Amino acid sequence: MMFAVSMTFIDQTIVSIAAPDIVAELGLSSSGMQWVINAYLLSLAAFFALGGRLADLWGPRRVVVTGSLVFVVSSVLCGCVPAGDSALTWLIVFRTTQGLGAALLFPAALAVVVAVFPVERRGRALALFFGLTGALTAVGPLLGGWLTAWTWRSVFWVNVPVAIIALVLTALARIADHRRDESLDVKGAVLIVSGMGLSVLGFQQASSWGWDSAATWACIAAGLALLYVFCRYELRVTGHPLINLAVFRDRAFTVDALVLFFAMLAFVPVFFFASVYAQVSLSASPNQAALYLLYFFVGFALASQWGGRILDKRGARPALRTGCLLGAVGFALWAGKLTDLSMHDQWPYVALAGAGIGLILAPASTDAVNRALHASYGEVTGITQTVRNYAASVGLAVFGTILTHTMTDRVTETLRSRGVPPDAEHAAARDVTEAITGNADTRAPTGDGAPATTVREAMPDIRMDFAEANQWVFYGMALALAVGYFCALRHPGGRAAEPTTRAAGDDRA
Repeated sequence: MMFAVSMTFIDQTIVSIAAPDIVAELGLSSSGMQWVINAYLLSLAAFFALGGRLADLWGPRRVVVTGSLVFVVSSVLCGCVPAGDSALTWLIVFRTTQGLGAALLFPAALAVVVAVFPVERRGRALALFFGLTGALTAVGPLLGGWLTAWTWRSVFWVNVPVAIIALVLTALARIADHRRDESLDVKGAVLIVSGMGLSVLGFQQASSWGWDSAATWACIAAGLALLYVFCRYELRVTGHPLINLAVFRDRAFTVDALVLFFAMLAFVPVFFFASVYAQVSLSASPNQAALYLLYFFVGFALASQWGGRILDKRGARPALRTGCLLGAVGFALWAGKLTDLSMHDQWPYVALAGAGIGLILAPASTDAVNRALHASYGEVTGITQTVRNYAASVGLAVFGTILTHTMTDRVTETLRSRGVPPDAEHAAARDVTEAITGNADTRAPTGDGAPATTVREAMPDIRMDFAEANQWVFYGMALALAVGYFCALRHPGGRAAEPTTRAAGDDRA
């Protein structure tokens, strides 16, 4: 199961490293490239609840196999994208179906792992599961940097051998595949997919539409309204709802979900922003950018194992509080060092930020599963992973908007100081920002209305502008972890006991 799920983790980060080459060959904009990355995360979030429910209805083995096949076929098609006007649409569509495959695969795989271990050993087992599979996200940048030297298309094709091995191992594992004879809540699935899609669309497009645009707020408001309608509808469903929202009556489960939300606002987006920062402000190669991100995962991998042991011995509360506090301090110190433009000076704070996240993810996810007394594993993992991936999508969209606006303002000031006419400086700044954040050509982006020589001469200042703009993003991540800390203070503590109602449910998974 860990081998199968590794594909979904690797693909959360591998595309970020290949982004400059994809943008250069296909001529994508920075907002377009962010959508290529975000389409996967958004689809993963939108369909995760459905994936968890289907694992209950069809049996986890069938769903693991189906998800793996959807994922690998979509990966191949992403790598076969043709150049031209249809490139962006092609990539977004098949990144979306790739996310659908991951949404089917992950909850079914997790349900199998949870069912195997009793509650007193589950913390350590899931710490291993989340720690190793999460650490495989570090393989994404490393593998991406190496593969991109050959062709960026290979970052998608690499999933083919992984999927083949995963399917062979799944067959050899002889997983029990009991199904439940219940109906699927189609209306609930449509509501949650539509609500998440519209709300993230509004956040994502705010960078180009503007926060004063009626379209921006219409999308956000409509999406949140649909999510509210979804919650109201699910509470009234008397048969078999897509998500059993009654689990939120348990305060510990609610706190776990909130802490996961605020942690994930930073966890996945940090790979995209740190990767582009390394290649722009630090003038790093893709391989060097991957090593820069590796500092984060050293802290993450070590702390995730520590978090599992804390959960087994003392419950989730100490791990959540410590993790949020370490993460907030780590991201804040990391943000303060971004303008030093030295990878060597930043690594302790990068590792500290990773350690904070590592202490949070496995304990919060495992404790949430243990606390949900009257829901199946598929339903519970559907909720927690939906929260996680929706937060990652929102974080990428919101922080991307902050970076674009801040970068444009700073580059405008830089170009003004170098004599660019007032009527051309803003358009030129937007053009430079588009090139930098899309990373199409970090050496000499041109500004519309500004002489190319002026832009080239200003590049040292522009690199510093980009570092300063990223400080706002990383301070925002620190703030998210700080809010998570105050949520963790509300956790009632203690360890969840194995509910007797779950005993019969274990063999279902």
